[in-house]
Amino acid sequence: MNIIRVVLIEKHDLSRTGLMAALQMSKDIQVVGGAASGQEGLKIVQATQPDVAIVALNLPDMDGVELTQKLKEIYGDREDKQTKVLVLTTKDSEDTVIAAFSAGADSYSLKDINFSDLLKAIEVTNEGNNWIDPAIASVVINQAQETPDVNSPTSQPQLKLNEMDCAPGGDGIIQIDPLTERELEVLQLIVSGCSNAQIAEKLYITIGTVKTHVRSILNKLCANDRTQAAVRALRSGLVS
Repeated sequence: MNIIRVVLIEKHDLSRTGLMAALQMSKDIQVVGGAASGQEGLKIVQATQPDVAIVALNLPDMDGVELTQKLKEIYGDREDKQTKVLVLTTKDSEDTVIAAFSAGADSYSLKDINFSDLLKAIEVTNEGNNWIDPAIASVVINQAQETPDVNSPTSQPQLKLNEMDCAPGGDGIIQIDPLTERELEVLQLIVSGCSNAQIAEKLYITIGTVKTHVRSILNKLCANDRTQAAVRALRSGLVS
């Protein structure tokens, strides 16, 4: 695996330097910079062009959500150069999670994550996939089950599927057909940790039917896996 170049943006000196030192011990990661503020972080990312920026939300000069948006705007639509953003925070509120993904965050983790899982989150994010802390996964799924009120003046328009929507790394997409009520039930049980057999038992359907629903969910959301499906449902405009 190629070395993953990382920048850490965190206001607390002890937390930042400690995590940077720990990450440097991994043979697969090179820490190319650290910053205590959003503006400093922007400059370092522009100068070093890291693969992944780990961003705290509570920064002294700007909100981490705003910083995430600015980081994603550096190279515009240049996916080949764009730095991936992994939010690392103590905030697990629904509004914060939604705001972060809406701003362009690729992954979201709470700070109490164990180090091995953090390394996995960085790897998954670098590969262009989404990683969600299991502690907040239900927030994403719950949002994905809500249907926006199309008559509301604040309702966001749903995006259309085009030929580029299913390209690897594409996340501005949503499915041609909405998830059915049954598919949403299956999705919720997947996030709850249920196996196909357990889902079949709970919903009184066969395992074969469960597998069919899972395939349909992934296909409709153009997702490689179940976690990515939930994130894409949130970021595409399907949810408000």
